[in-house]
Amino acid sequence: MTIDINCDLGEGMSSDADVMPYITSCNIACGGHAGDQKTMANTIKLAQKHHVKIGAHPSFPDREHFGRKTMDIPAEQLLETILSQLRDFQEALSQTDATLHHIKPHGALYNLAAKDLDTASLLVALIKTHYPEAIVYAPYGSFMAKVAKENGLEVWYEVFADRNYNDDLSLVSRNKPNALLHAPEDAIKHLKKMVTGKVQTISGKTLQIVADTVCVHGDNPGALALTKAIHKALKN
Repeated sequence: MTIDINCDLGEGMSSDADVMPYITSCNIACGGHAGDQKTMANTIKLAQKHHVKIGAHPSFPDREHFGRKTMDIPAEQLLETILSQLRDFQEALSQTDATLHHIKPHGALYNLAAKDLDTASLLVALIKTHYPEAIVYAPYGSFMAKVAKENGLEVWYEVFADRNYNDDLSLVSRNKPNALLHAPEDAIKHLKKMVTGKVQTISGKTLQIVADTVCVHGDNPGALALTKAIHKALKN
């Protein structure tokens, strides 16, 4: 059994180079919530150096809130901004002869696509039309995963070692005190259950889940320690 370890990078954090040896795929900010052509190119080169799979990490066009607030914008505008981010990312890829492995929406867009059919359908249609070979990273049981599979796209179910889950398998809001797991040992315990197909929610329920890839948030101050711990635990 294998599981991918992914991390959100190219977001202006100083730990990217340190984290890279301990992950197997990365999600690189495309300019919506963070990043620019230079950071995209630099992060892609860093991923190539460590043989890490490269993914695009588009978001709402919201640098002020780091893409973590849902924006009420028309579907046409959302489509255009996501497509623009992906085109910029594709240009950075072409400059380094790198290949796009996957696409994973960021923050509020990721969470909205998980629970809103219209948003999921919009994103899936875009990916199917322009990047049909890209794997979609999405939560198990989400609209994003369901619609992507229905449209013939490959999906890797993503779990979060450092985040608690609600009973509907959504992530506990960052506004709540129990949203994050800060201690690496707690995150590893949480992850080990998910790797075997079960997750314990904040209410104490044990639910079914599927884990193909586990995410570590690159903007987490403890990202390096957590990534090292996950790498060691999964290797063992």
